[in-house]
Amino acid sequence: MAPADGEPITPLPDMPDAASSKLLLGERLFADTRLSGDGSRSCSSCHDVRTNGAGNNRHDVAANGKEIPLNTTTVFNAALNFRLNWEGNFRTLEEQAASAFENPGFMGTSIDSVIAKLQADPQMMALFTQAYDHGPDRTSILDAIAAYERSLITPDSRFDLWLKGNEDALTPGEKVGYGLFKSYGCISCHQGINIGGNLYERHGVFRPIGTPDPELMRVPSLRNVATTAPYFHDGSAPTLNDAVRRMAAAQLNRRLSDDDVSSIVSFLRTLTGNYHGVPVLAPTP
Repeated sequence: MAPADGEPITPLPDMPDAASSKLLLGERLFADTRLSGDGSRSCSSCHDVRTNGAGNNRHDVAANGKEIPLNTTTVFNAALNFRLNWEGNFRTLEEQAASAFENPGFMGTSIDSVIAKLQADPQMMALFTQAYDHGPDRTSILDAIAAYERSLITPDSRFDLWLKGNEDALTPGEKVGYGLFKSYGCISCHQGINIGGNLYERHGVFRPIGTPDPELMRVPSLRNVATTAPYFHDGSAPTLNDAVRRMAAAQLNRRLSDDDVSSIVSFLRTLTGNYHGVPVLAPTP
């Protein structure tokens, strides 16, 4: 019996074997600065898939020069979350993409403006016709971006390999860390295929943790968590050790020893998967 048969976490599926015309078009759109109002940014400006699917800023800067209130979440494995954004206010990738276009803090444009720009590009017209049998419109633009985002899966972390039956994929110390992760109650919110992302939680149950708003949030996935510092909705935890210690106090009313923190962090580091066969990396400071 593989370890996964009795565990509250399940391995990620493999990435799609073949890239469809819709997925390839979505990848182009994801990196296209014409999708922003002033042509200064693309989706990948804040969600860099060359590294951790986000960045290393505590707060990214909006098109108007102001800081975005919440820390940017990674786009890797986002399709496996039951809701999107910290507030969990979007049910689908298409809804989130549409909102990002029209939000002045993100892309600062409108779908109609994006359609007009793409229709003026003969190459884009050809790519849309190949994928959808017609030129760009609202539905096809959002569908292509969502198709690409659904492909951003990072399988084969060492923990996934262990779940699949490779007992040597984890060290004894990492297995101890996983045991503490379960016995202390972290697993109550961080479980399932995305090790989180499947329920809401009120933060600061026993002690304040970060800024008070939003009070109720979607629990973040812990996949690739070792690469996505800083942590929390406000980016106020600079390191994984700090995040573990503060979360235990705020959510579980536990004061962890240095050894316990180190053990749990050693487990969390095994959750780093691969994108196109290459381990997900933290951005260079």
